[in-house]
Amino acid sequence: MRNIFLFIRRFFNLILFLVLQGAGVYILTNYNKTHQAVLGAVANEVTGSVSKKYNDVEYYFHLKATNDSLVKENARLHNLQASSFESADTTNVVKIDSLLKDTMGARKFLFMEAKVVNSSVTQENNYITIHRGAKQGIQPDMAVIGPDGIVGKVIMVSDNYSRIMSLLNRKSKVNAMLKNGFYTGDLEWNGADPSYLMLNNISKSAKAQKGDTVLTSNVSQSLSFPPGLMVGTVAEVIADKGSSFLKLRVKAATNFYSLQYVYVTSNLQLQEQKTLEAKTPKD
Repeated sequence: MRNIFLFIRRFFNLILFLVLQGAGVYILTNYNKTHQAVLGAVANEVTGSVSKKYNDVEYYFHLKATNDSLVKENARLHNLQASSFESADTTNVVKIDSLLKDTMGARKFLFMEAKVVNSSVTQENNYITIHRGAKQGIQPDMAVIGPDGIVGKVIMVSDNYSRIMSLLNRKSKVNAMLKNGFYTGDLEWNGADPSYLMLNNISKSAKAQKGDTVLTSNVSQSLSFPPGLMVGTVAEVIADKGSSFLKLRVKAATNFYSLQYVYVTSNLQLQEQKTLEAKTPKD
């Protein structure tokens, strides 16, 4: 208590000045409309600025939840695409108690979102690890796509994690096609620039040009990728004078440097197709 009195005694003049100053401002703003309006405008500006900064900080800390929500919504939209459904070639269709299946056929592809927890782009054989595994429905050979294009294929699975062979892997090979004319070839990586892939064995009759769109093929060797997914665009056409084929340098649609989330694609009719093809008589 003694210290408080000593403080007041020492700074009495300053405290009195501040009190009188505050009283003067109060009287001025309450009995003068012009000054009241000016002070109100300044107060609104200050509080608005403070509120904006607070909202910016709050928004930053909610970015993860917002991003997770968007990823789940994208997976839901993928699952509603017509390309995720396919009806058998028959007029005898058994109707199921689902409007979606009735109108679009039996589901063929199912998309599951997953977070990337590790990846590489600078090696000769690059891999990606995602936080979703066998317990969450992932199996080897499932295709993996990103927000902008295809990414690779699942090769190993543990309970809660999966290992993906990236397209940026010398062992990777995906069947892809030109959107213009549906000419198909083998999509591979030459181990050089992570932004570019090579589409080999394209017939010269395709008349491919720079800027042409490259998609996943309707007849995929892996059988995992839905047809018509974005692969990239042709950046360069290389003619092989010793053959009747072209090599196309393709700018990959997927940015492997900034990949945060992917969608693992399950072909629900794959096993049925493989079982039937295995029964085909050998020549």
